[in-house]
Order: sequence, then C-alpha cells, then structure tokens
Amino acid sequence: MASKLMKGLVYASSVFTFGMLGYLVIYILINGVRFLTPSLFSWQYSTSNVSMMPALMTTLMVVAGTLLIATPIGVFTGFYLVDYADRKNPVVRAIGMATDTLAGIPSIIYGLFGMLFFVIFLEFQFSLIAGILTVTIMSLPVIIRATEEALIATGMPIRQASYALGAGKLRTLFKVVLPVAMPGILSGVILATGRIVGETAALMFTLGTATNLPGSLFASGRTLSLHMYILSQEGRHVNEAYATAVVLLVFVLVINALSTLVSKRLAGGGK
Repeated sequence: MASKLMKGLVYASSVFTFGMLGYLVIYILINGVRFLTPSLFSWQYSTSNVSMMPALMTTLMVVAGTLLIATPIGVFTGFYLVDYADRKNPVVRAIGMATDTLAGIPSIIYGLFGMLFFVIFLEFQFSLIAGILTVTIMSLPVIIRATEEALIATGMPIRQASYALGAGKLRTLFKVVLPVAMPGILSGVILATGRIVGETAALMFTLGTATNLPGSLFASGRTLSLHMYILSQEGRHVNEAYATAVVLLVFVLVINALSTLVSKRLAGGGK
C-alpha cells in the first residue's frame, strides 16, 4: 500500500511539473507569437520599433564572455578538489562550503556587490565587462559543483586502470577521465548558461540598461531578460515584452539542444 502511494505521488508530481511547464510555454507562445514583427528585429533600437536585436546580441556577448572565463576556472577547480586536494583538509572543506553558500545567494546581492566593486571601486561604470565579471562569479558555483559530481561519478577503477597502463596522472585526467565526465560537466555549463540568460537583477546594477549594442567592453547595454523586464515595467509595450519572451524561450531551447547534441557526441566518442 505504501509503495503504491509513493508511486502515485511520484506520478502526480511529474504530471504537475510537466503540466506547469507546458502551461507556461503555451501561455507565452499564445501571447507572444502574434506580436513578432520585423521591426522588433531591427538593428537599431528606437521608441517606435522597440527592437530586441541589440539586446539579443548583447545576451550572446554576455553568455560567451562569461562562459569563456567561468568554464575553465570552474572545471579546473573541480579537478583540484576531486583529484588533487585532500578532502579532509579544512581548507578544502571551506572551499566546498563557500561554493554551496555562493550558489544560494540571491542574484540581487551579486548585483549590489558588482556595482560597488566593479562599477564604482574599479570604475568600470555600467559596462559589458562589469556585467560579465559579476555573472561569472554567479556561475562559478554551478560549474564547480557539476564538475565535482561528474568526476566523482567516474570512479577510481577507470583511473587505476589508466595508471596500470603507465599513464601519468595529468594524462589520465585529460585523456581518460575528462571524456567520461564531459556530459556531466556540460550539464553544469547548461545550467549556468540558463542562469546567465535569465538574469535580470545583477545585470541591471552592472551592465546597465542602454538600448544600443555595446561598442566595447566598457559600454553599457541590456540583455533579453532585462529588455523584457523594462518593457513590461513601463506598461506601454507589454505585447512586445511577450514577443521578447518567445525569443528568449527559443534562445534557451536552442542552447540546450546544441549542448545536448555536443554532450551525446562526446559521450559516444565523437561518432
């Protein structure tokens, strides 16, 4: 009886979760697709066309810049914590606790820190580089934790087999362990990308809200999520905000699909 009850709760939870997800997606599509017009994809923003193209390109810049910095740092940190550091060392435990703590901090706190440190103290002003560095700090805990879990899941036997064949530790990690752990690491990168794309509060205080495409790392701009928030807050362009939500949804789905495809190819040995 208890097993049937638990099974029923699992099915009910699954149906509720996918039902809510489906409802949100359908609601966004119904309210946004009909307002997608060519003027929304103009290269230059104006009060008449309310173009989202500069925001879309800025989003790509923020995602690319953040992952370029956060991915190698997060992956190498994960390798250090799993394969080099002593898990009983107080410093290692402190790093793990700090990682978990940073993952749970609200994004508005990151935004305030980024504004005080990058924007004001380092005098970057509201700029692309200030936004990228802020969301890099936000993304690192996700990538580090995902890398740790993926490396731990590979187990010691695969490492010991490589050592027995005469491979060194560094060669074992990069030639044997990394390909096996890559799908798990990419899952963390995907989660980090989703957080970057959907971030609003932290970027509002660091990237700024300029409507034009940033001409340099020290120029201001806005991402798609920030663009959608500003349009809906103004109350004059709610329809365009729904249209932006559709593009943002498609953007996330495309990124997830590409990441899943790459993960499968890597897991299959590139076949």
